Amino acid sequence: MRFVLAIAAFLVAAVMIGLGIAERTVFLGPDRATASVQLEDPTAFVVLDGDALGAYDGKQTIEVSGGSPVFVSYGREADVEAWLGDLVYTSLEVDDEGELVSSIVDPTQVEEEEPDAGETAAPTETPRATPEATAPAEDAAAAEPGPSPVGSDLWLEEFTGETAVARTLDLPEGIAVLIATDGTQPAPADISVTWPLDNSTPWAGPLIVLGGLFFLAGLVLLALGFIQHRRGRGPRRRSTDPGTKRSKLPTGPRPKSLPSGRRSIGRSRTAVGAIVLVPLLALTGCSAEYWPDFGDGNGSTPTPTLAPEERAADAAEEAEIAPPAVTEPQLELIMARIAENAATADETLDEQLAARRFAGPALTARKTNYAIRKQLPDQSGPVAVSAGPLEVVLPQQSTEWPRSVFVVAKNGDDPTVPQTAMMLVQDDPRSNYHVVYAMSMAPAAQFPDVAPATVGAPKVSDDNKGVLAPPVQVSPDYADILTSGDASQFWPLFQTDGDQLVAKYGTAGQQQTQAESDATVTVSFATKGGTGATYALGTVDAGALVVGTVEQTEKAVPNEGGTVAFQEGGPRAALSGFTNASAKGVQHTTGLQVLYYVPGVGSDEQIRVLGWAESLIAASEVP
Repeated sequence: MRFVLAIAAFLVAAVMIGLGIAERTVFLGPDRATASVQLEDPTAFVVLDGDALGAYDGKQTIEVSGGSPVFVSYGREADVEAWLGDLVYTSLEVDDEGELVSSIVDPTQVEEEEPDAGETAAPTETPRATPEATAPAEDAAAAEPGPSPVGSDLWLEEFTGETAVARTLDLPEGIAVLIATDGTQPAPADISVTWPLDNSTPWAGPLIVLGGLFFLAGLVLLALGFIQHRRGRGPRRRSTDPGTKRSKLPTGPRPKSLPSGRRSIGRSRTAVGAIVLVPLLALTGCSAEYWPDFGDGNGSTPTPTLAPEERAADAAEEAEIAPPAVTEPQLELIMARIAENAATADETLDEQLAARRFAGPALTARKTNYAIRKQLPDQSGPVAVSAGPLEVVLPQQSTEWPRSVFVVAKNGDDPTVPQTAMMLVQDDPRSNYHVVYAMSMAPAAQFPDVAPATVGAPKVSDDNKGVLAPPVQVSPDYADILTSGDASQFWPLFQTDGDQLVAKYGTAGQQQTQAESDATVTVSFATKGGTGATYALGTVDAGALVVGTVEQTEKAVPNEGGTVAFQEGGPRAALSGFTNASAKGVQHTTGLQVLYYVPGVGSDEQIRVLGWAESLIAASEVP
């Protein structure tokens, strides 16, 4: 019976081991899926949308060649579409056979299409739904070249190469890839996307191991069978016939010890088992692909690269709010570019270079500072702009333009150097973000609670009545308390204790300046809300962060028969170019960029100044 069981065990072992090995050899599926296309006459831009990138699970390896240079970037689908605007482009999709197929998309034709009576108009914001697949390729190639996509702030990341680009990415749903050269030439023609496939064989390991165990069991049963068979034979009886006489055989030399046949058989069987099992165990133990996954069983996959952005988009969709204008990694890249631009422009005093990344009051302050420093090199520079680390990141919740982002960045490790608060604005999809306000944070400023960068903040309208003062009115109201002091009707709205701007530019500061002036000169002040645009973003307590400008003009007019002039070698004379004494008088204007916190209606808090920047923005003779 043991021999029968041993044979059965050997058969089961052979089947199980054979199946286990077959799973890793003849039955093993592919470990990757590749979709590729070679475009005959590509347009200047090619788009791989989220559906194409998500054709298979896992990371995407994108390989692009056939152009020079090669540019590849990725960003949110809506941002990519907005950047392309009315440009003709090639859309790539994955067909049922797993290959990339191309179609030409002309957004202008989609927008001009009018539905027949009784039909529903196709949404113009998704031109890929009605691609001009039959458009002649030569017409697409003849389309006007577009702008260069290199360096756009809309991209989450971009890559360039001389003749080819190959990158492995982990892009979630809602992300599209833009492929181009420089916007003026046809895009690279050879494009492929590769995804990893799960070809693990979780039962190969168990089958091989169990087969090995059955093989061992067969060896044990076989050995037990031989032992039982030997014992069953027993000793043979001698013949008792007296008439038979047996001859005596010659004997040879007696060996010192007799070999044990049983032990020899045992050792040989052990060796055979070891020879068979060691390779099998080594084979099954070398990779997790041979074994079932005994994890949490929830089917979770590794966290994708852009998980925070994806979670923010999901949260925004559930709450029916717009996603944040930028992601935090995207903003870090933008700030690095801005900081590099600012450092070079501040060193070379290049106004045109500064204008590439600055606008509004921040650009005005830099232009006047450069003009002064060209004549007075020892004058201090404008408010420093640093790449970070970023202490506060508050993007606007928006899918439209213009968009704004509020940032607070540290300037080095020195705690005595104030942090810089900035308001960044992007006017349209093809414009980069510009610093419109750049201010130093006030000492010990009590900053309000704001939403995380993955959620963002809603824009607060200029005339919003839900805050203590409408944002557009905050700077004029603040200018009024600088002019009238505690006699201003707006005085109770503002926290003036410890406000350094009130101390310097308010009534007390003005009186001190008048007292220190020459008796032959009459000094007067005019303070008003500035011309800079107001921007406001909501805080978590229903308040708002508001930035605006205040301008104070100081006029010095000589008494009858006298003259007055700017201080020789001073910044006002350098900016105005007026160095003579004037009987009319002289005047200069100081521009204040101010960051306010405006509480919501019903709060017991007051409006307070969180930061500011002051700069000389004009100087001249009195007209």
